[in-house]
Amino acid sequence: MAFGEQPAYLRVAGDLRQKIFDGVLPPHSRLPSQAKIRAHYGVSDTVALEARKILMAEGLVEGRSGSGTYVRELPEPARVLRAGRRTLGRAGPFRQEQADEQVKGAWESCSEQQEASPAVATRLRIEAGARVMCTRYVFRTDGDPVMLSTSWEPLALTGRTPVMLPEEGPLAGQGVVERMAAIDVVVDNVLEEVGARPGRADEMTALGGVAGHGVLVIARTFYAGGLPVETADVVLPADRFRATYHLPIR
Repeated sequence: MAFGEQPAYLRVAGDLRQKIFDGVLPPHSRLPSQAKIRAHYGVSDTVALEARKILMAEGLVEGRSGSGTYVRELPEPARVLRAGRRTLGRAGPFRQEQADEQVKGAWESCSEQQEASPAVATRLRIEAGARVMCTRYVFRTDGDPVMLSTSWEPLALTGRTPVMLPEEGPLAGQGVVERMAAIDVVVDNVLEEVGARPGRADEMTALGGVAGHGVLVIARTFYAGGLPVETADVVLPADRFRATYHLPIR
């Protein structure tokens, strides 16, 4: 087989990838062994191994101890709806992260005081090392983990108020807008930036995925009169979700 200028391992990976997409290698079928790849494509063991590594890194196949490498069943991506307009009401954290009213879910959370990292301080426009309340969430749908969120709020704003702990007190479990309104802070704007990166080991363990597979990261910040009052990173498996935005035309 002539491989032209493209490295052989990329050509082999590309051909196997296309067979997966075309259904020639359906979900749960065994990927050809390294020896079969070598013989079929006329390449070395090193090329065959690198091609298999690429497919694993892309999340298309998975290794099973003592059995071999198999094609993964890729889920149909679900939509995570994002709304441009948020209103007051009983909007809990799950609704805050996902605007789709048809989706029902639950969450677990843990809050602790910490010093703002330089990155968090920049997003909140406070001094690095200033005290913030950090809250980590795991969101579940039908019992399965689907989303992570880590939020930070400046304690200079919420400290010694009834809303200092997002999941405790009279407004426990309500969204940022409602909680801030309780201390006379009117949230009037929210900024979201969407990016992608490899999932960290701790994140993918919590989400039931494989470390290194892609995740979507929605960096969200709530503002009141131009002042950041809360910032958060929302993390979702990229192969399971798409962020869909509904932005009204004013």
